[in-house]
Amino acid sequence: MTTLTALLHRDLRVARRDLKYSLLRVVLQPLLFTFIFGFVMPRLGIIQRGYTAMLLPGILGLSMTLSSMQAVALPLVIEFGWTKEIEDRLLAPIRISGIAIEKLIVGISQAIIAGLVVLPLSWLLMGVHLSLGWWDVGQLILVAFLSSWLFAAFGMVVGTLVEPQQIGLVFNVLLAPMIFFGCAYYPWATLQVVPWFQAVVLVNPLVYANEGFRLALTPQLPHMSPWLVYGGLLVFSLFFTWVGMRKFARRAVD
Repeated sequence: MTTLTALLHRDLRVARRDLKYSLLRVVLQPLLFTFIFGFVMPRLGIIQRGYTAMLLPGILGLSMTLSSMQAVALPLVIEFGWTKEIEDRLLAPIRISGIAIEKLIVGISQAIIAGLVVLPLSWLLMGVHLSLGWWDVGQLILVAFLSSWLFAAFGMVVGTLVEPQQIGLVFNVLLAPMIFFGCAYYPWATLQVVPWFQAVVLVNPLVYANEGFRLALTPQLPHMSPWLVYGGLLVFSLFFTWVGMRKFARRAVD
């Protein structure tokens, strides 16, 4: 436990040193999107003002999940590829699985920080009226944790499979479809007019994160049923954690 705490403290210190750059990378695009679609266009009458309430959960979901994924995937690609810094960590008196768990904790922590920055800024820009009870706040905390864990684990899978030369291409090819088909800009429930598409997007883990935030923040709007949200988040989290830790251990001993 002492070794795990020391590794975690080191990574969090590095993250704190680079925090402004990490936040800029993660929150800039969502906030620009928020400003245009949530602030400017409703005032121009181009889109309905009610769209902002539908958009806020998706913006928060994108910010947190991308932050969590990048916080794990990018350092792993560098440490396994260029710097070989992972070899120093493997010499520490801790199991390989402990090092992998520490990486997941760092990813979850950075996602929570991104969410704490993006949510109030987006809420102020959009002017969305949120009426959250204790149950809604509890659901928000649970969805935030599960979503961060899911994409930290997904980032570990990516970081242990991809070579440094390919990481830019992988992110471009992977993230664009995931974001556009991830129900960030529209509720999953409204896709019932295109049934086949509504079914296909269920393979996208981002759908469950965004719908979870929609369930917690705007329960009065159409959203996925709670059992499907939490079931999807938990199943994907466990699956990617299992795959990620196996790939991490295999890559570590190679």
